Amino acid sequence: MSTPDRVAASGITRIGVLTGGGDCPGLNAVIRAVTKDAIFHGIEVLGIEDGFLGLIEDRVRRLTLDDVSNILTDGGTILGSSNKANPQKFAVGKNEDGTPKWRDMTDVCMTHLEVHGIEALVVIGGDGTMSAAKPFADRGIKCIGVPKTIDNDLYGTDITFGFATAVHVATDALDRVHSTAASHHRVMVVEVMGRNAGWIALHAGVASGSDVILLPEIPFSLEKVCEFCLARSQRGKRFTIIACSEGAKPLGGEQIVERVDPTSPDPIRLGGIGKWVSNQIEDCTEIESRHVVLGHVQRGGTPVAADRVLATQFGHHAMHLLKTGNFNRLAVMQGGVLGDVEITAAADKQRLVPKDHALIAAARSVYTCFGD
Repeated sequence: MSTPDRVAASGITRIGVLTGGGDCPGLNAVIRAVTKDAIFHGIEVLGIEDGFLGLIEDRVRRLTLDDVSNILTDGGTILGSSNKANPQKFAVGKNEDGTPKWRDMTDVCMTHLEVHGIEALVVIGGDGTMSAAKPFADRGIKCIGVPKTIDNDLYGTDITFGFATAVHVATDALDRVHSTAASHHRVMVVEVMGRNAGWIALHAGVASGSDVILLPEIPFSLEKVCEFCLARSQRGKRFTIIACSEGAKPLGGEQIVERVDPTSPDPIRLGGIGKWVSNQIEDCTEIESRHVVLGHVQRGGTPVAADRVLATQFGHHAMHLLKTGNFNRLAVMQGGVLGDVEITAAADKQRLVPKDHALIAAARSVYTCFGD
């Protein structure tokens, strides 16, 4: 067996790795792949704790092979994460009127990078993380991005790791409510995550055979959804299952915002549409209705095999880019083939479900209602 060159062609000897944004199944698989590959090629790896917050607060530690051993199947991230730490706009307190007091911490982060001799960053995250990495790339820090989000909404890649696990969890939940829905002749609405993108609801809805799928990309008519539920009941169907994305909204209406966190780079927290739909259906049809909100359970636990494989592939490709001197790139999967795009290609963008997507057409062909 041939032994690969143990010196990176790029000449890099020390890198930092961080996991930004929310937690996600498969993060540890990427950390493992990056760290093992780097050490094998003589590159020292420093783990930055809690995303960019660790870079702001100078919380950095060396990663060894022992640190990343046996973490492939673990959920979450051994480095921790933060979805509030944007170095360009970091909350350092409050003004007299109660609004957040912002400070640009980029210079502070650059100082910490220089002190630790970090020549390159592997940033694992979504669109917000890639946006936060741009100032460092502009200042000469070599950055490689790895696409992470259960929402599967990162621009430039067909799929992100974490998505398959989230779909699996959501599908299992939808499967499980079938029996209680049938027992009580109910409409069951299961609200899933996804922000403004309906990928989780679409895939889990199709996989579970949900009768109705409500997506952010297709505003729904409540009247049509109610008519659909009534028609099923009149045909003798004992229940109706609705997969509802948290970002879904009725025709002419707005998304339901659960709360606003002004200290977060992504301050809007969606939630509540499942309860609203359930209540409206019961009021309009007199069919007993219930709702379930899956929430963060979709982001936790052991990643499924597909996410472990994809995360390992992304980690390997990230190190390939770094070792060969292809900097400021984002590892992606397009058409089933690993590739890469400019790291800024995914910044501040969302990949939404096209209304003419083939899976929507397939769902419609088996009489799934989208409320339009």
